[in-house]
Amino acid sequence: MHLSAGEGCYRAGCVLYSVFDTISSMKPDKPRSDPQIEETVRQKLNRETAKIGWSELARLFATGVVIVVKDGLDLVGVAESFVDDDSQRISSLMDDKKIWKASDQDAVKWNDASAEVWAVVVSPWVLVQGTKS
Repeated sequence: MHLSAGEGCYRAGCVLYSVFDTISSMKPDKPRSDPQIEETVRQKLNRETAKIGWSELARLFATGVVIVVKDGLDLVGVAESFVDDDSQRISSLMDDKKIWKASDQDAVKWNDASAEVWAVVVSPWVLVQGTKS
């Protein structure tokens, strides 16, 4: 699934939709052993991370693209694993229940609290993590 920059663009959601193309174009042609590439990817991910409210997140949740990152983990670091297609690390995080596909229970909790979360897009996924507010 791919959302274009103009599709459903409002408040923080605008930032999230606009980065689909940015993040997907960041995959380097060579391994990420080059510190210059690694810094650039991390900087882009960090710059594209934004707070998003439940009202914007609900639509994304309904499409099944929301991945929850457990509090305490480095959201940008996890996003880097997705950019790198590091399936071993991603599988390990899933097995350890440190990341998971957002569930109906997550949605109910976010809705009841009118939650705001940190989010970053790594197409086609939207990784979210609770704010410490």
